[in-house]
Formats: sequence, structure tokens, C-alpha cells
Amino acid sequence: MTAEATQPPAFQPDSGPPAPVTAPREKTAIPKNPGRRELGMKATLLFPNKEIVEQYYVPLIYTACRTCYSELTPDDIFDRAATGQIDQAKMQKLISGVIESGHGSTIEHVVFTFGISGVSRTLSHQLVRHRAGVAFDQQSQRYVTFKGASTMLPASIEDAEPELRDAYNEQIAGSMDLYGQLVGAGIPGEDARFVFPNATRTNLVMTTNLRALIHMSGLRLCTMAQWEIRRLFQLIRHEIFQVSPFLGSFLAPKCVALGYCDEMGNRDEHCPIRPHKDNVLGAWAEKSKAAKAAGRELTVK
Repeated sequence: MTAEATQPPAFQPDSGPPAPVTAPREKTAIPKNPGRRELGMKATLLFPNKEIVEQYYVPLIYTACRTCYSELTPDDIFDRAATGQIDQAKMQKLISGVIESGHGSTIEHVVFTFGISGVSRTLSHQLVRHRAGVAFDQQSQRYVTFKGASTMLPASIEDAEPELRDAYNEQIAGSMDLYGQLVGAGIPGEDARFVFPNATRTNLVMTTNLRALIHMSGLRLCTMAQWEIRRLFQLIRHEIFQVSPFLGSFLAPKCVALGYCDEMGNRDEHCPIRPHKDNVLGAWAEKSKAAKAAGRELTVK
């Protein structure tokens, strides 16, 4: 199961045909959809497969949820869930409600392991900052002697003026060539690697529980996220959808669950997935003011 160019429906305003432009718009922080380019990266779900997910994962999460509110023992609940004695839709309804309520410990009992390859060190430096509920093992630049290390070319540089693009390629090629010279001269690889740029590609194994995966996806699928890591989580989301559309549906930009955007860079709402919280609060203040002027109070349901 390898996510390449295909991806499931995404909560992204730029995933479809471009909207007609009626007037020039001031440049904003929202990047172009990275899914429109072949970046040479892969995210492969190594474990579990579809059969394991279908047979055990929803019943296991359901067991964790139901144990909190039942006199039955966990093994009794799990046996009923895994043997089809409990309707799948009923289990999914309970799980959805528990997740939406923020009871996240119930989804820490299931894990996913991904093989990630072809990403840049720029991306991996961001990715490994996620620590709670996630484990990483990464290709070592100390113990691996590279004969032909590959690099990432950002789209902005690829589309830049030829002189700039050529200068970038020359700089990258020079770093790679110098690395080879240093290693050839007997310099230890752990020291020769100091010339590697952030563009150097790397491979990782990442294991994460579902709660952590939902949290990471909420941040990294956001249109404000850096383009490369955003693409990675589009691929990861695709992989989860292949084994469970139900569980995959929880992987979305954080604004989808919140109901509003809290990114400071989106106060102008150039990303229209959800209204910005400043505008939501502003609209509420106006309604409250109008209600008070009419002699009534607004209530929250």
C-alpha cells in the first residue's frame, strides 16, 4: 500500500480547479497545493493491513470507549465487538462521539507504522519534533556512506528565473561533490556530512497511535503548513483511507474539528475552509449587542 499521486478527498480549498480570478490579489501565506507536483517522496503503511484494521481496530477502540461506561469486562466487550455481535454502525457512532468529546485516550490503543522515504532533512527536522505518542527511526548520515545522495528541489526554485535555478543546482551539486571528495580522502563520513544541505533526502520509520496521528494531521494538513510536510500528511491520510475510511475521516486540518481557524496568518480568510476565530467572535459580539439592544440575551445551545 504505497501512496503516490492519488489521494482521498481532502479538506483543501486548492485541491480542485482554480477559481476564476476577477482581480489581482495581494500575495498571501497560503502555498500552492503540493499534491500537484511529483516530489519523489513516499509514505507506505507498513502495519497494520486492511484485514487487521477491519477485524480488530474498531472493536478495540470501541472496547476502550465502552469499558468506561459499562459493567461488562473488557474481554467480554471485545469478544462481542470482534465477532460481529455489535453492529459496526453502532460502534462507529460511539467512537465518533467519544473522539469529538475529546476523550482521546480511547484511540491511543491502536497504532500505525509508516515507511517514509525521499523526504528532505528540512521535513524530518519538523517531523521529529512530534514526540508524544510517536516513535521514529531515521536513516543515519553518520553510518551510511552515500555514493549518490539525492536532494529535494522546491517548486518555487524550480519555477524561478533560470539563473537562480542554475545557481541552486550548482550549489547542491558542489556540496555533493565535495562530500565525495572528503570521503575519498579518508575523512570520516560523520564529518564529511557537515557539507550536506537541508535539501538532502532521508528515510524514516514512524509509528504513531491514532490520537497522535490525528493531532499531527490537524497541524500538518493545514494550508498554513510548510508545503513538503503537508504533502507527506496527504499521503499518510491516503494510506489510512485505504485500510479504513472511517478512521481516515478523522485526519483533517484542525479547523475542521474546531469549527474555526485559529491561524494568525489567516485573519484575512484567504483560506476559506473555516472562518477565522476573530471574525467568529466579532460576529457573536455584534449579535449579542443587537440582542441586548432588543432587551434579550443570546444563549449558547
